[in-house]
Amino acid sequence: MIDRSPPLPATALPAKGRTPAIRVRSLNERAIRQEGKYVLYWMTAFRRMDWNFSLDLAVDWARELDRPLLVFEALRTDYRWASDRFHQFVLQGMRDNLHAARAADVAYFPFVEEQRGHGKGLFAALAADACLVVGDDFPSFFLPKMVAAAASRIDVPLYAVDSNGLLPLRATEKVFSRAVDFRRFLQKELPPHLETLPRERPLADDLPRLNKLPVAVTKKWPSFAERLEQEDWDLAKFPIDHMVPAIDAQGGSSEGKRIWTRFLDERLDRYGEDRNVPDRRGASELSPYLHFGFFSVHQAFHDLARREGWTPDKLAKKASGKRKRWWGMSEQAEAFLDELVTWREVGFNRSALAGQEDGIESLPDWTRKTLSDHRRDRRNPTYTLEELEQARTYDPLWNASQRQLVREGRIHNYLRMLWGKKILEWTESPEQALEYMIELNNKYALDGRNPNSYSGIFWVLGRYDRAWGPERPIFGKIRYMSSENTARKFPVREYVARYGPEDTSPG
Repeated sequence: MIDRSPPLPATALPAKGRTPAIRVRSLNERAIRQEGKYVLYWMTAFRRMDWNFSLDLAVDWARELDRPLLVFEALRTDYRWASDRFHQFVLQGMRDNLHAARAADVAYFPFVEEQRGHGKGLFAALAADACLVVGDDFPSFFLPKMVAAAASRIDVPLYAVDSNGLLPLRATEKVFSRAVDFRRFLQKELPPHLETLPRERPLADDLPRLNKLPVAVTKKWPSFAERLEQEDWDLAKFPIDHMVPAIDAQGGSSEGKRIWTRFLDERLDRYGEDRNVPDRRGASELSPYLHFGFFSVHQAFHDLARREGWTPDKLAKKASGKRKRWWGMSEQAEAFLDELVTWREVGFNRSALAGQEDGIESLPDWTRKTLSDHRRDRRNPTYTLEELEQARTYDPLWNASQRQLVREGRIHNYLRMLWGKKILEWTESPEQALEYMIELNNKYALDGRNPNSYSGIFWVLGRYDRAWGPERPIFGKIRYMSSENTARKFPVREYVARYGPEDTSPG
């Protein structure tokens, strides 16, 4: 369903701002409160203080209105799949944002719910003293409904800003069903959007300072700042799922940048050869940091272009839709950009324009037909959700990938595809396979609950793919994968040993 929010009013952008109008949506039709005490940036999806179009717009409005900027970031407890794992990751990111705000002398109000529903009314109380509100425009999970509902309850403008990818979400009204078609569209339409990137340091210029928030607000909803500074939080006290434990991976912008730098320095030169090999760690491992908004795809593109000595004149003149030789960069850099831009953003395209669509009915016609034709095919064996969750199948390679998901919050890139294909083979129906994939992925994966992860799940069932032969039981014309073929294609022995069965319990 294509977004029908009101057209962007001329007054939505400050006179000297740089955020492209195509990236800004007006979620209500309120007038700016000229006597407001500050400009409020409600940080919900792009949890970073740099390379962020939302923050750019908020800073520009604060400068134009000569008002302080207040950055408000909250962590609630009542979202589906809330757990120690995700809470820890987000809290670590909030700590980084606290340090960045303090360094820039900008007001930052972190709030963390310790009782379900405790944060109710806080956003409206902050908006009551604001000139206007700038928020994040993320097209998936509970965030679109939450932001839209909030906009209807306040009496100042709420502008939602898209800082998701290189291509603005609303650069087209077409939902693409094949990656090659989306890639061809990108090659035609993306170049002008590469000319305006978010600011690297939007808080570098001095802004008026907000000395304090109303006591009525801070008394009812205490800031979590001091506890973030001291890492003083006990996950066991939050009303969330404690059976999905926190893991060693660090959340936050600082760690995202460290991982990105490591990839550029140590992995990019062999990216094409290593990323699909289970016994090697050749992937960027950026997806959790992109999902939580700790790291920006715009920074990745900027840094990669600089490393490659790239300029816009190196782009190919023809939009062929082919993976190679369009960007005018090295083969390895182009392989990485195809994953970062084409495959990541085709999922954002669908999510923004057609909704999350997590049902079988959202699949292409040919896919639904072939799945229906083979609905009654014999499955042997079949596994329950609990058996899959605890990696109790006959397949050592699949079990290793499931254990990696439970223990580390991720699955090796190539094996994530195999993981999904085997679930389709081992469940009683395509609908049940889809249900199990979504539940396991969103419960354990740090990068779950994201348009990109839904793309991967639905690719297992044929979305963005083509019909394959020969036609097989259960799969029909959907691409088939097996652990045996994978082991013949890539070395997997070390991977299977690394994720052995010493601990198969989810918690």
